[in-house]
Amino acid sequence: MTAVVFAVLLFLAVPISLVLALTALWYIYDSGNTVLLDSYLQQLFGAIQSYGLLAIPLFMLAGELMNEGGLTSRLVNLARILVGGFRGGMAYINLVANMMMAAIMGSAASQIAMMSRAMVPAMEKDGYEKPYAAAITAAGGLLSPIIPPSMLFVLFGVLAQVPIADMFIAGIIPGLVMSFLFFIAISLLGLRYQYPKGKWPTRQQAKQYFLMGIPAALIPLIIIGGILTGLATPTESAALASLGALVIGKYVYKDLKYKNLFGVLKRTAFNSGMVIMLIAAAGVFGWVIIFEKIPQSAASWIAAQTTDPFMFLMLVVGILLLVGMVIDGIAALILVVPILMPIAEAQFGISAYQFGVVVCLTLVLGLLTPPVGAGLYISSAMTGASPMAIFRALLPFLLATILTLVLISWEEGLVLALL
Repeated sequence: MTAVVFAVLLFLAVPISLVLALTALWYIYDSGNTVLLDSYLQQLFGAIQSYGLLAIPLFMLAGELMNEGGLTSRLVNLARILVGGFRGGMAYINLVANMMMAAIMGSAASQIAMMSRAMVPAMEKDGYEKPYAAAITAAGGLLSPIIPPSMLFVLFGVLAQVPIADMFIAGIIPGLVMSFLFFIAISLLGLRYQYPKGKWPTRQQAKQYFLMGIPAALIPLIIIGGILTGLATPTESAALASLGALVIGKYVYKDLKYKNLFGVLKRTAFNSGMVIMLIAAAGVFGWVIIFEKIPQSAASWIAAQTTDPFMFLMLVVGILLLVGMVIDGIAALILVVPILMPIAEAQFGISAYQFGVVVCLTLVLGLLTPPVGAGLYISSAMTGASPMAIFRALLPFLLATILTLVLISWEEGLVLALL
């Protein structure tokens, strides 16, 4: 009956955080274990009592300050110097700019919304079809959960009790591999559909773009450099990035106005509040799942299917692709890690870092796949293209992402090489 309640609430489009919290309450009532009510609020708040989770609102704040302070547009111009003259130049610029933003935002949904506003009109002006322009931008959002920093990596580190900084480092090579495959997809599509040949900036323009882009490029360097060198924790790096974005936007570019700070802080508080509420609700739902010994049942079933670590990861990818299609990635992560993590480590000897990268990347694919596909609807709302048209244009990039998953599942060295 609990499963029916969960499915009905989900079908009625009740916010996922309420779905999880109400389903947990229903289980307590339906099972007759009303003594669990005494621990309900404790579990609800216990799920968010982690210092590492503080990085989430701070990374959101850094992204908002960068957009408000004009840093995003400078990063786009910096990308023009690197790839602007190739055929399909604006597509390459879009992807490189998304790689830079992925090193700041940490949230795929936020990145898709922000970059859609910045890039799609510019690509349309250069002769690209709107669905393709929106698809490139949405595909770039897939890099956000894997190129450090990543909100999903922060959460996975908390759930799996592994260092968040090491999770960030583990995502670097897989992120570069996926970016490379995206570049190949853009190249092949550019030849197939004869997309416009880009124009290299003049020497004067390149000098201007470079000088104006250096301050903006300092933000991802602060984040990744601080983590790689061990000089700052991910949370401290996020705080430094927010401070840097504020100073650069206000005093270097002078696009950030103090009167707009309230709106920046309000959006950050609203968005991070939704995420934290979701984590709390998913935490109490996960507590119910563990109480019901579902992980043990799942372990027995999976062990009967395969004994090969690679096939286990492929099975996990298949299951999570279905889960990610209907459940938010953060909620799904909190649900599946307590169930599958012990199996991966104990029965298959899979590293927590390899497992974490595979799981996080798989779940974020659900952001761009029907029937829910929140990322598709965000991109559609920002650009005016239909969700299904964007999805069709996205298919080459989704295939590239799946190939990345196969590669990092097959060869753990792609994840562990820098650790």
